[in-house]
Amino acid sequence: MSDRINISSGAKWESIIGYSRAVRVGNVVEVSGTTASTPEGIHGKDNVYEQSVFIFKKIEVALAEAGASLANVVRTRMYVTDISQWEGIAKAHEQFFGNIKPASSMVEVSALIHPDMLIEIEVTAII
Repeated sequence: MSDRINISSGAKWESIIGYSRAVRVGNVVEVSGTTASTPEGIHGKDNVYEQSVFIFKKIEVALAEAGASLANVVRTRMYVTDISQWEGIAKAHEQFFGNIKPASSMVEVSALIHPDMLIEIEVTAII
């Protein structure tokens, strides 16, 4: 088995739940479900577009720490609390992945871990 690298963002949820922001094994990087959570609260409260952009930037940092970039992303998964807001999410996704065009899913869920979280995103990258 290839060496495993665990990447932490230092978010409080990582130690509470017991997970890594991202894990790289060989040339595969899996980025955990990422939200707009900050130490001060939820970034972009009530604005799914702002939350999405913030999340994609957090994911970009995690990928860089794993030796990858957005260009290496082959799959995005987006869990949203209100699918009727899909256009804001799509706008943000297109900004970051318009030329990359990974496989993608957008699924409505009944809730996320905090009521102000409107979207959670995870990605898979292959280097």
